[in-house]
Amino acid sequence: MNKKVVVFGGGTGISFLLRGLKNFPVDITAIITVSDDGSSTGKLREEFLMPAMGDIRNAIVSLSDANDKIKDLLQYRFDTYTDLNGHPIGNLIMVAMYNMTGSLKESIKALSGFLNVRHKILPISEDYLTLVAETESGEVIHGESEIGHSGKRIKKLYYDEDPLIDKEVIEEILSADLIIFSIGSLFTSIIPNLLSSEVIAAIDKSNAKLLYTCNAVCQMGETEDFTAADHVATINNYLGKRKLDAVIVADSNLPKNVLDKYISSENKKLVKCDTARLKELGCKVIKDDLLVIENNYIRHDNLKFATCIFNYLMRW
Repeated sequence: MNKKVVVFGGGTGISFLLRGLKNFPVDITAIITVSDDGSSTGKLREEFLMPAMGDIRNAIVSLSDANDKIKDLLQYRFDTYTDLNGHPIGNLIMVAMYNMTGSLKESIKALSGFLNVRHKILPISEDYLTLVAETESGEVIHGESEIGHSGKRIKKLYYDEDPLIDKEVIEEILSADLIIFSIGSLFTSIIPNLLSSEVIAAIDKSNAKLLYTCNAVCQMGETEDFTAADHVATINNYLGKRKLDAVIVADSNLPKNVLDKYISSENKKLVKCDTARLKELGCKVIKDDLLVIENNYIRHDNLKFATCIFNYLMRW
């Protein structure tokens, strides 16, 4: 019997992780944030008063075993002067399914069936949630997109109202062998999954190991100058009695000229692995050569990354 893995996340980070992990003999449940209010997702969310679906669309495509042309079609964005501009076809299909079923969860099941998705994808909530941040200076910022582009140090995150969590989300947490907090935006893709007392209580009751897959680079506007331990400590602050058991950190020797050019053009730098502090936090450190340069961007190697996760899972 395959071991069960629950992955929390949002944005492009979790989609990348899922693309690699689906190639291994595990049963995956991806739990996705639904408070994105930017771009196509934000426009459709406001017009139809539904949870954000863009990150869910990406997760479905990543886990799909359908023909590549079909997956490319779902990701196709219109480029036009009309209101269709910037909308991916997959988002429009998700809205149509939501209007037909009245449930994001049921819409995901239907689209997953069409696209031969063997794993499970769940929204963290069916509610129309607005993410709120309190900055270190005391400013209150409403909306995920505003938070991500504010450039302000974040002190606290919460929702404008307590989210209603689907019981299946809780069941999946309780039955998991491994719970992964994905790579991705720390404050707008990972932490939003931990803003429910029900979710935290379920994690506390779970026997699963808690693994964080640390970002390779710092993110402007959210985690400038954050070390790996800063990422771990932030997640631990939102967890309950249980804290992270382990963290995967990329340890790659990238060419200095390429790295310098990337830092200067993207204004980003690699996340430093402060191993001693991570051990003080009680977090096992797993380092591996996981990074590659693709089209002048620093990326995790999909297969190496998933292999590292699978090897950790199989240690017990």
